[in-house]
Amino acid sequence: MIHRLVAVRLFALCLLTGVFALSSSATAQEIKKKIRIANSAMSVTSLPLVAARDWNIFHEQGLDAEIILMSPAITVPAMISGEIDYFAGVGPGVVSASLSGMPFRVVWVSSDRVSYSLVANPKFKNLQDLKGKKIGVTGSLGATNHVSLVIALEKLGMSPKDFNILALPPTEMVRSLESGFLDAVSLNPPALFLATKKGFPIILDIGSLVEMPGGGLTVLDRDIKSKPDEVKRVIRAMQSAKDAMRKSKDRSVDLMMRLLKMDRESAAGTYDVFMKTLSADGIPTRAGMDNLVKSIQAQGRFVDKKPAFNDIAADRLAKEVAKELGYNVH
Repeated sequence: MIHRLVAVRLFALCLLTGVFALSSSATAQEIKKKIRIANSAMSVTSLPLVAARDWNIFHEQGLDAEIILMSPAITVPAMISGEIDYFAGVGPGVVSASLSGMPFRVVWVSSDRVSYSLVANPKFKNLQDLKGKKIGVTGSLGATNHVSLVIALEKLGMSPKDFNILALPPTEMVRSLESGFLDAVSLNPPALFLATKKGFPIILDIGSLVEMPGGGLTVLDRDIKSKPDEVKRVIRAMQSAKDAMRKSKDRSVDLMMRLLKMDRESAAGTYDVFMKTLSADGIPTRAGMDNLVKSIQAQGRFVDKKPAFNDIAADRLAKEVAKELGYNVH
């Protein structure tokens, strides 16, 4: 009787221990690695990042991602100090930091082409008609909008000096075109759709001529070496989100309407343009990074620098992820 009682108690203890072990294992599986990702602004290029969060793709990769809106100027020291883990972007800010000797590397890109198009007053039928005329670009001379237009013109064998290129605030572009102050403007969605709705035709698809990364992922070189598995999981989540966006226009349009405060028609049109700009596999390219450096040097910065690809980008992890996802990578 005593032996039977001891046996029962031992069985009960083992059962409880097993239940506790299973419970602990389940809890461990539910714990996600907390990461902080800085993003400069909620824009079209941010969509794979937000989709990865809102569609639980980060969670599927074992990550709990917090997105923090932060300018690149603040992001750089925040990443160096370890307060921020990743920068969800590939742009002049962090690439300039790399050119200045800081250990930042672009590891993945969302888009590999810009989404700008040149729209003009209907009386101008082609680029030849615009020689000597006023063309507006957003931001400042030397910024991405301006440099991409310059690259496109040069690829067509035309000199940018033959045009009077002016920088205006984004909110003034369409208005200046309507008033006749500008003869043409370089725009991307949704302002592009507003202009075409008002009867201003597209006379040049700048994006089709200009390879330049937009959106993506920048990390510290030390993190590529010390935690490559985590970096790959972040890349895989954002690449998978991008693939999911390709497969579902309706779901993507709903996300764009909510995130970018667009009406459905504008969101649908923006989606179509955005899909044309996407990098298929997310691997940074030499041509794209060169054009990004060119946009920085056009502002008079780092003009004496001739960086090697490895000084500003690291494509190994994106290539590994692309292969794992079934892309044909050379």
